[in-house]
Amino acid sequence: MSVPRRTPYAALIALPGLLFALLTWQVLVHGPLLREDARLSRDLVHPDRFSELLSDLGNVQVAVPVLLLAAGYAAVRGRSAGSHRWWLPPLAAALLMALLPALVVPLKLWTARPGTPVVPPATGYFPSGHTATACVAYGSAVLLLLPWCRTPAARRTVPAVGAALVLAVSYGLVRRGFHWPLDVLASWCLGTMLLTALAWALSRSSRRRSAGTPSSRSGPSSPTTSSDRAARARFRGSGTSRSSSAS
Repeated sequence: MSVPRRTPYAALIALPGLLFALLTWQVLVHGPLLREDARLSRDLVHPDRFSELLSDLGNVQVAVPVLLLAAGYAAVRGRSAGSHRWWLPPLAAALLMALLPALVVPLKLWTARPGTPVVPPATGYFPSGHTATACVAYGSAVLLLLPWCRTPAARRTVPAVGAALVLAVSYGLVRRGFHWPLDVLASWCLGTMLLTALAWALSRSSRRRSAGTPSSRSGPSSPTTSSDRAARARFRGSGTSRSSSAS
């Protein structure tokens, strides 16, 4: 008997959370990781037009419309399928995207990390807002589209495209010199925690639907419905046999 695999949601939140806390602490105390970060940045920075275009994929004006398109598609598919609370997954993804600035902006103000030598003098580069936007927008789009992917190829392609977009943004930001590598890594951790929370919420909603929650089109369903029908059929059959024997 095979045991179904369970997604380790707690680990996917706790481990990135610990790493994020370590990186934040290093930025606040100007720890040794920052020296290694600066050395790595010097080796990687090579400003060019291509890396700038890649970093632009993390702009709100680019990433959020992609999420809205995925949310609209998931809403239409869910409503046409008669799914109970078809609006919940798109709404949850939209709320998570709206919540992101409330998390990132205070962290930027608190850490007040200066930028690389390539950018004008300023602070507030940790964590990377563009990377966090890409992680949440493209990652949420993947979570919304996966339930409607009917072929193995589609189920492989959608996450691969989402991951490629996040990696492209991350590479562009570091290569162009818009962010230190640790800024990007911190946003990966933050994005992983937020997407894991979203995936957990969506999975709970999906389990409730599959357990027999009433559908807006099909009406209430219950695990005992089929057994009740069978019992009624047996009762009618026994009544018919008694009447025929009496006649």
